[in-house]
Amino acid sequence: MRQEQFVSRYQPEWQALEAWLEQRAHLGRRRRARAPVDPALPADAEFPQRYRRLCQQLALARQRGYSPQLVEHLQQLMQRGHTLLYRTPAFRWRGVLEFLLADFPQLVRSQATVMWVALALFAVPLVGSFVAVQLRPDLVHLLMDNARLAQVERMYDPSSPNLGRDSGTDWMMFGYYIMNNISIGLRTFASGLLAGVGTVLVLLFNGITIGTVAGHLQHVGHGDPFWRFVVGHGAFELTAIVIAGGAGLQLGLRLVAPGRKRRLDALVEGGRIGARLCLGIAAMLLVAAFIEAFWSSIASIPAWGKYSVAAVLWTLVLLWLWRGGRGGAHAD
Repeated sequence: MRQEQFVSRYQPEWQALEAWLEQRAHLGRRRRARAPVDPALPADAEFPQRYRRLCQQLALARQRGYSPQLVEHLQQLMQRGHTLLYRTPAFRWRGVLEFLLADFPQLVRSQATVMWVALALFAVPLVGSFVAVQLRPDLVHLLMDNARLAQVERMYDPSSPNLGRDSGTDWMMFGYYIMNNISIGLRTFASGLLAGVGTVLVLLFNGITIGTVAGHLQHVGHGDPFWRFVVGHGAFELTAIVIAGGAGLQLGLRLVAPGRKRRLDALVEGGRIGARLCLGIAAMLLVAAFIEAFWSSIASIPAWGKYSVAAVLWTLVLLWLWRGGRGGAHAD
């Protein structure tokens, strides 16, 4: 086919594609999702097919030795299409907010059984170890070594200018809390791959450790600084640990009892659910780290101020998990 015939046959396609690209660039500059669209131009859904045809036409033009001007024009048009087709999607805050405010709490409620089991595995040892240390203070030495006990007592000394830490700036501790909290959350979830046993052990260990520390500090007279420190960020941190435990338990359950599905398919499904839960857990632990670094450690705020803010935070978290996404589509 001669070049004149080639151009005559395909030029309307190139012109339509070029006009469509110009329109998309114009809409992108205006940043208006509902800007008017020219109905005479190709539909957005047709673009991938038209782009593939353009690539074929460019290959033919090169193979047949058509003029450099024509090849250059098609090359530029193809590059513009490639940039649009394969560019990284724009970050959408609306989607993030919809997930956190609606999809995530829906997903947590859809796994209600394992969430309640995780809560029991965490809360019962916590309360039990706290009561046990109050009744038998010497039990603390069976669960924690003397060096760790001395460090904990120093961190929650009523005379300390900072609660819950020996030293470090707020920003330094913020980074530390992020790494520490998220590592605990991911460990709690990932341990579910050990047939759920790993998650059970992590929940039991964390519950016993926290209860033991709280019981010991209460017994030695450091209870007030301890409770003022943990009561605020605990709304996000402790709840996130329980949700991570539920995510790990559902993963282990699918591994042990896949039902009518193949074990691999059930595990993949559990992994998808767990991955989405981990996104929300990470967000909760990020908020917890911020509160812990910049609010919880302030010793000068009186107890009534700390408890009032904590009551608001706990109410918001529980309402969010209970009511978030109600009336919307059920999360997968």
